[in-house]
Amino acid sequence: MDVYSGYIPHPTPETLPYFQGLKNHKLMLQKCLNCDVTYFYPRPICPACGSRDTHWYVASGKGTLYSYVISHRDTPGYQAPYVIAVVELEEGPRMMSNLIDIAPSPDHITCDMPLEIYFDDVTDTTTLPRFKPFRGDSQHDS
Repeated sequence: MDVYSGYIPHPTPETLPYFQGLKNHKLMLQKCLNCDVTYFYPRPICPACGSRDTHWYVASGKGTLYSYVISHRDTPGYQAPYVIAVVELEEGPRMMSNLIDIAPSPDHITCDMPLEIYFDDVTDTTTLPRFKPFRGDSQHDS
């Protein structure tokens, strides 16, 4: 296994359930119990109505590609070319991640393509979410 050299996030009290979920190969999202909006990034107050009455739940880990860019510059943890993606989750919110298991070329990548999460255990204590094309034949933890 290669040593991961990229950025390692440091969970805060607000984001800890999200990162613990990733470590357990579950994508955790928050939902407002007042207005029923699911949102991402983690925060204690609903961005739609301002309520603090929110809860965490396990999301499907499925979505579609909303937008992307192909980076042609190496950065710590990533060797160019690699794909930076905005994924629209099945539950509604969008999140930024990376697209893997596909050639980093517009010939192969299309917006609205179905995606599924891949839990990348980059260290013994940190798992990051990546997304790959949904093929329906992979092991999907949900």
